[in-house]
Amino acid sequence: MKEAEGKPRGPPPPPKNGLLVQRLIPEAYRVYNARISLINNLKRLMKVVPVKGCKYCGEIHVGSVGHPFRTCRGMSSDKRKGEHDWGSTFVEAVFLPVEAYHLEDRLGPRIPHDQRFEVPRIPALVELCIQAGLDLPEYPTKRRRKPIVKIGRKEFVDANEDDLPDPEPDKFKEPILEEVSDDEITPPSSPEETAALAEETLKMWETLRNGALRLMKRYSVRVCGYCPEVHIGASGHKARNCGAFKHQQRNGQHGWQAAVLDDLIPPRYVWHMPESGELQKELKIFYGQAPAVVEICIQGGAQVPEKYKATMRLDIGIPSSLKEAEMVV
Repeated sequence: MKEAEGKPRGPPPPPKNGLLVQRLIPEAYRVYNARISLINNLKRLMKVVPVKGCKYCGEIHVGSVGHPFRTCRGMSSDKRKGEHDWGSTFVEAVFLPVEAYHLEDRLGPRIPHDQRFEVPRIPALVELCIQAGLDLPEYPTKRRRKPIVKIGRKEFVDANEDDLPDPEPDKFKEPILEEVSDDEITPPSSPEETAALAEETLKMWETLRNGALRLMKRYSVRVCGYCPEVHIGASGHKARNCGAFKHQQRNGQHGWQAAVLDDLIPPRYVWHMPESGELQKELKIFYGQAPAVVEICIQGGAQVPEKYKATMRLDIGIPSSLKEAEMVV
């Protein structure tokens, strides 16, 4: 900062100048395809690996029988003394669909409150990939070929591109996968195929999170400090639809701040099933947790990744009874 003091500022680097970061365009296609592959693989795995969801709250459990812990906070939970009412669930409960507004111009004006229903909402991860260079015909966006010209602190105009030749076909463009409908999903036919599918799903999960993290380092992602609302862009929208604590004092306005990876891709932690295959509510403090996607893959036959062993508490011996637990204490 001392060296730059008194010197003229240089031009802003991409993507702040309106151009794309060229080296991240293939990454945007990889992240998008990894998301589609992850959803398709989860639909197939959930045909053989049972996943239960509570009918009154959003909690899920990977296993044929739900866990016995009384942690339900849904409707009429006081009558059931916090006990869950387990039933079947969908892939959206495992891989949470975080949505955001689609911007046709990421450097354009902020979305006002009056236009909150006119702007389409799409998955936030898809919007991040579109802003990073992914081209989807159903979601058009403005692509600049010259850096913007700033005429003020927050004002700019687009540079004249009439002297440029016709744009060439995008050399970074890759084939785009499509999501398979529920009617066309076929479960694995053998345990070996299930284990291979689980390993592939776990690989797609890591590819998705690592790729999204690389995109977030260059393309701004904002999250509300009061509610889970996510916005892909340098500054959040102006829609006053925050319903979190004391939103009346803020007139429903969001408190935007920089987002982290878990805001964009929530890991959705669930209880890890021990080798005995049974959870006892008296031994709750001994059990570990893992993201729902990872737990499904592990029960499908995949190897436990090293980075999740700490939260899963694989190095902690679980007592076989309450008496043995008291002896340990």
